[in-house]
Amino acid sequence: MENPRPEKVAVVEEVRERLSRSSAALLTEYRGLDVAAISELRRALREAGGEYKVYKNTLVRFAAREVGLDLDELLTGPTAIAFVPETDDGRPGDPVTVAKALRDFARNHPALVVKGGVMDNALLSAEDARALADVEPREVLLAKLAGALAAPLQQFAGLLQALPRNFAYGLSALIEKGGAAPDGATPTDTNDAPAADAAEPTTEES
Repeated sequence: MENPRPEKVAVVEEVRERLSRSSAALLTEYRGLDVAAISELRRALREAGGEYKVYKNTLVRFAAREVGLDLDELLTGPTAIAFVPETDDGRPGDPVTVAKALRDFARNHPALVVKGGVMDNALLSAEDARALADVEPREVLLAKLAGALAAPLQQFAGLLQALPRNFAYGLSALIEKGGAAPDGATPTDTNDAPAADAAEPTTEES
């Protein structure tokens, strides 16, 4: 921009900052949506952890280039961006939940078109964004992963707890059966071997 007005510079900086801090940004075309519908969409996205902002394409283009992104193909027609910022506790936002909110809203408002976006600095096509909406939320995936790991881990922990007990039982049984002897002595079967100190039989003299 040549000699940009301060307000334009401020908007470019705002978009650049949002792109840098968001785990994803989904670009939409909202042509045909009235003010009431856009307000409804903003509420739905806010509940999903997203933020919906309308910017001029030229300013978004400058901001995107400053962070190394080429969004030119997506910046056609009236464009609004659904950002997925960090949560209040500093964790990355969930792009899946925001994508689902856009998809659900578009079912009743076909004028909303998801054109694509960016996630983790990778460009998303419109098809990618639709596929993102079909992914299970992060909490569900983590719960399934934890469940898949829990059973083997519980079995392994039980095995570790059982090892000393079973080893003691086995060692005790082995000693009782003569299977082990102290000081390296060779174990023998007490049923077959004669007593080591048995006395010679004697006869009584008359």
